[in-house]
Amino acid sequence: MKILMVSSFLPYPLFSGGQVRLFNIIKNLADKHEITLICEKRSYQTDQNVKELEKICKKVLTVERKKQWTFSNIIKTGFSANSFLTTGHVSKEMQKLIKDEIEAENYDLIHVETFYVMQNLPASLRSLPVVLVEHNIEYLVYKRYADKTSPILKPLLSLDVLKLKRQERLCWQRAAKLVAVSEIEKKLMNRKDVVIVPNGVDLDKFKTKNSELKTERGEKTVLFMGDFKWMQNVDAAEQILSKIWPLILETNLNVKLLIVGKNIPQKIRALGKEGVTFDENVFDAFEVYKKADILLAPIRIGGGTSFKILEAMASGVAVVTTDLGIEGLGAVNGIHVLVGNNENEQANQVIRLIRGENLLRELTKNARDLVEEKYDWKKIVAVLEYVYNSV
Repeated sequence: MKILMVSSFLPYPLFSGGQVRLFNIIKNLADKHEITLICEKRSYQTDQNVKELEKICKKVLTVERKKQWTFSNIIKTGFSANSFLTTGHVSKEMQKLIKDEIEAENYDLIHVETFYVMQNLPASLRSLPVVLVEHNIEYLVYKRYADKTSPILKPLLSLDVLKLKRQERLCWQRAAKLVAVSEIEKKLMNRKDVVIVPNGVDLDKFKTKNSELKTERGEKTVLFMGDFKWMQNVDAAEQILSKIWPLILETNLNVKLLIVGKNIPQKIRALGKEGVTFDENVFDAFEVYKKADILLAPIRIGGGTSFKILEAMASGVAVVTTDLGIEGLGAVNGIHVLVGNNENEQANQVIRLIRGENLLRELTKNARDLVEEKYDWKKIVAVLEYVYNSV
């Protein structure tokens, strides 16, 4: 097939879950299909990053990602029915690239990655079907944040969430086929034909061969990892440093905390206490997992499925998270992961793992088995090919 892929991001380097997902999907599709990628490119991304995609795509066309937080975007949002998120992703340059490609080439379908760039497609696509892939339900992500914000900002953010919800649902209706990453999102989308194409793991890269040696060493390392441009990662890190980590330190166990991610804010660094290390210069997630015993992911804002949890499970790292963190994964509390839904529960679950080598070993073995069964990219991309054939 000839596929025109339109994305809100360039999927390289592999810093975020969305980048990991789309890069691996393209890589596994490329053997059988011809892909042209049109996407937004962030300021930190280089021509060399584009070349990495050109190795697996027929063509890669990029537009510069404009700043989201501008006075112009705020004013436009305030005086229109558009949400702040979608206003920031309107791109006349992208609109022209898409229009020109459709007129010049005979594509079989358009694959859109995240609904808020779908507005850049031409109003008329003739018989060209659109497959819309949603990493999560965006309006719910923003609603969870709005629900926790200050009373002063809450009315404005809640209004924006309503706009976002309306636009997202309209895009779902417009798509010939709608793809979700988990059963939870599928149910909320309220369309009978939604297909689940879950997130996955590169099982050749994320391995557990050193897990036995790792769990026998004296000092244990608790890891938090995430890109701090996302509000859910800032929220989780604040929660760990201010509330969970002090409870763990009270036990006087031989343990340290490693916080890894791009753009760690100063307010997060300022919360660093005894036994805490920050690292922004990590380019290979598996190298981090090799150093860690426990991934602590107290996720309370977000949606979709978490790549860091899947990758930790594949790498022999025990996971402590929330019910939201494993939503849609099929992981079971006490068998594949440990769940805590408040700071005391999360601290206690980490302490259980530090003190219990047998529990840690059992969880990591069961987690790896689950990942091998359900989250191999080759199996996942075969489902996406089924979706393409159906349209």
